[in-house]
Amino acid sequence: MAAHLDDALAWLAAERPAMEAALADLVGRSSFTGDGAGVLSMLDAMDPLLRGAGLATERLPGAFYGPHLAFRGPAAGAPVFLVGHVDTVFPRGTFEGFRREGDRGFGPGAFDMKGGLVVMSWGLAAAGRAGILARVPVAGLLVSDEEAGSPESQRLLAERARGAACALVFESGRAGDLVVTRRKGVASLRVEAHGVAAHAGNDAEKGRSAIWSLARLVERVQALSDPARGVLVNVGTFHGGTSKNTVPEHAVCEIDLRFVSAADGRALAARIEDAARDAALPGTRITVLQGSWREPLERTEASAALAAEYGACQQASGLGAGEAPLAGGGSDACTTGAAGVPSIDALGAAGKGFHTRAEEVDLGSLVPKAQALLRFLAGRAG
Repeated sequence: MAAHLDDALAWLAAERPAMEAALADLVGRSSFTGDGAGVLSMLDAMDPLLRGAGLATERLPGAFYGPHLAFRGPAAGAPVFLVGHVDTVFPRGTFEGFRREGDRGFGPGAFDMKGGLVVMSWGLAAAGRAGILARVPVAGLLVSDEEAGSPESQRLLAERARGAACALVFESGRAGDLVVTRRKGVASLRVEAHGVAAHAGNDAEKGRSAIWSLARLVERVQALSDPARGVLVNVGTFHGGTSKNTVPEHAVCEIDLRFVSAADGRALAARIEDAARDAALPGTRITVLQGSWREPLERTEASAALAAEYGACQQASGLGAGEAPLAGGGSDACTTGAAGVPSIDALGAAGKGFHTRAEEVDLGSLVPKAQALLRFLAGRAG
């Protein structure tokens, strides 16, 4: 096995031009979350890469967002479960194309996370060449709605990952190649206030202002933030009314929640429901509607051990190791962790500027990141 591993590592070292070409192709495929054609184009590109590595693939339909791509290796048993996403945050026409400047590649999703998809694909292909996939069970899922909070794929991911030996998530790499073992939970709420419309000059006393009630709620929920506990509440949008001389009968706001523990998330949601009842003025009502909800990725003894195991493989590949600080944003690692699977994240390519037009990927990280995955799978082969 050692000789086969050495051969596979050498093969990877020579594959950088092919990896860069694949990345340029993926980044050139505009794949905003709501762009069905763009997301489908990404699956059309990823499917042959995974099948070429010796994996069986299956497309799982989505109702509103695009389909998702599941894959599985030939070995039976509790798998190493690999996770990625094919969507980006950039609508078609806003930020497109791939360009290279030395060892830096620029373009939408180059860092978040098409570079990670290339790392994953080539690491698996190298494991196939070394005969490792015949001995180590491997499975995974590439989703098309992660940037929207995985509203459709979350259930599929939990079902597919449950019972896995571990989950490896190839989101954007962190500085120093630190592995993410903790992420905040993320939730979105849509809050609607209903009142009674009336002419603001002639019949004001007959009206019941939805905006006034909702404004009272905003004051209450913003005060629920507790940065010391990692609990953050942000009312990000607020809309209502029809004209300045009409008592508004409807208003709506959207709220973003962040929390470190699942218990804090549940308590926060309950307090917002209480605040909604308290804020509603007589003759109005406030309804709280839950949108996406991601549990936090909470560090466990098993995930810490997994991070150390993977970190040793990174160091053997010339990379850094260690655990990253708590991440404020959620990912699909939150879902696999909540499903009871030891999960680590940020195993993708290095870079910076995700979710900005300055997004860039470190092309020199592609090969060693893929080698780290290969070494990890080889270690699992015994």
